[in-house]
Amino acid sequence: MPGAELPRIKCGLEIHQMLDTAEKLFCSCPTKLTQEPGEIKIWRRLRLAKSEMGEVDPAALFEYEKGVSYLYECYNPTTCLVEMDEEPPHELNREALELAIKFALMVGAHVFDEIHVMRKIVIDGSNTTGFQRTVLVAVGGSIKVGDKIVPIQTICLEEDAARKISEDKSTRTITYRLDRFGAPLIEVATAPVISSPEEAREVALRIGLLLRSLGRVKRELGSIRQDLNISVEGGAKIEVKGVQYLDLIPKVVAYEALRQRSLLEIRDELARRGVTREALEFKPVDVTHVFAETKSRIAKQAISAGGVAMALRLPGFKGLLGREIQPGRRLGTELADRARYWAEVGGLFHSDELPGYGITEREVEEVRKVLGCGDLDAFILVFESREKAEEALRAAWERALEALQGVPEETRAANPDGTTRYMRPRPGSARMYPETDVRPIRITREWLEKLQRELPEPPEKTLERLVEKYSLPQDMAWKLFDTQQLYLFEELVEKTGAPPLLVASTLTNTLVSLRREGVPVENITEEHLSSVLAQVARGTMAKEAIPDVLKLLATNPAMTVEEALRSLGGSLSEEEVRRIVREIVAENSEYIRERGERAFGRIMGLVMEKVRGRADGKLVSEIVREELRKFTS
Repeated sequence: MPGAELPRIKCGLEIHQMLDTAEKLFCSCPTKLTQEPGEIKIWRRLRLAKSEMGEVDPAALFEYEKGVSYLYECYNPTTCLVEMDEEPPHELNREALELAIKFALMVGAHVFDEIHVMRKIVIDGSNTTGFQRTVLVAVGGSIKVGDKIVPIQTICLEEDAARKISEDKSTRTITYRLDRFGAPLIEVATAPVISSPEEAREVALRIGLLLRSLGRVKRELGSIRQDLNISVEGGAKIEVKGVQYLDLIPKVVAYEALRQRSLLEIRDELARRGVTREALEFKPVDVTHVFAETKSRIAKQAISAGGVAMALRLPGFKGLLGREIQPGRRLGTELADRARYWAEVGGLFHSDELPGYGITEREVEEVRKVLGCGDLDAFILVFESREKAEEALRAAWERALEALQGVPEETRAANPDGTTRYMRPRPGSARMYPETDVRPIRITREWLEKLQRELPEPPEKTLERLVEKYSLPQDMAWKLFDTQQLYLFEELVEKTGAPPLLVASTLTNTLVSLRREGVPVENITEEHLSSVLAQVARGTMAKEAIPDVLKLLATNPAMTVEEALRSLGGSLSEEEVRRIVREIVAENSEYIRERGERAFGRIMGLVMEKVRGRADGKLVSEIVREELRKFTS
């Protein structure tokens, strides 16, 4: 499947960039995050309300019907009564608004003469209010990617959501932290003119660079998030949420295009088989007796705990539930996703994957017999309490009905491998209404002219300047550009005094290598990087120690650089390095007598095995050469 030819793609991006302003969007609290538990805790449930037009948003209804309660952790320095929804919002943050207007001017968008705040219904608990405040700042404008002009549809300023910390399924409670809630975001939406996975990445890169050129933006992982709207000819508009890595964007687009094409092929095959909506009746059957003496661990546990085995016939679906629609994901996976989200079950079995999981061929045939399955019929099977089993089968059945139409419109979440999973229904148009607690803001011509004069230099100009200023090799400079690290690179060089090549290599090579090893580099903050590079610049840490120190910091984010160095054994003095070199020279005296100065490579390697990360490689090299000359003279 990864090598399959892609269908024609239509894609648009929504890019959300966190701003590093002094205050939140509607209060004076700082935009700082903490890892400590909340000092104050608030328990709440959110209820669904109709819009002013009397309509109910389907995504909001989906969240409400889960019946979940929410626990909010609050902090004295970073939250106030505004975040708790106990006080009206204050005036809109002018610093954040100016940044949004500057971006609009950079892309040639039309900034409105008057800015109004709106409410967007969100009742998944990530907002204490049940809505997100958002401001439409500008429309229009464009960016250029290669020879292509990509139109910008909207530029908004909005408040960030609370951070989800944990979820307790037994009590149906989700815990959020309010430190991030209310922090300002810029949202940029493009027109759906992107036609290839690689082009999607290039558009996201270009917009990300322009946003970062503003200066006052956050840059850690998760501070810029890409949502993708993807469709293929004959398919449907699918919104994929939460793509954090630039390099993951092409995979997400390609895999979603393949998924939609596969679903269209399944639709056509169902039509050829004569499967109709009327034929797909919801008639679940209790087949617990079939598994009275089963060897399946899952079935035995569920039934012994008072559960049942419930099955549902799917006429004409044989061989289609097991068809791969994305790498490692099948139509049966889509049915199971719906069952998990609506019924909160562990999953379900389908006949295309059975016998298996301890379920025997005899049991499969007996279920087929009880259900009255024909040659082309499939079935789905759930082991749960009766109520949950029926709810799970109904959710899966509704997804099977949608297979007759092809691709259902829905919101999906990105998986780390680029595939996607069901998240919730697509939101409707009834989720936006005016915010009456914040006054409109007039945007004057004089204000716009002032901001126009303050615009930053274009990213390409920054690239040229940094290459000349720091004598960076073109390939390394391009890596910084291509990974949106140009601005962080310059700040780290100026702040730490570390050699520019070392800073660039750390950002473009070291972090990438650690990520490939599975190290959670998203936990490495700019403060970590700054402290590490400053230690190297001061000579209190060897540059060879950078990978090991960063690996420790990534797995122990609360650890300081000094603590990481101590855990690695600390730095070695020149005398200590010389003592180690002399010991290794003595241990390899016969080899050195045979090889002379040509023994340098082997001796150097043996020394570095002992001192790696605790002594500068240049110093070690000098001492090894000195001691070899002494020994051979």
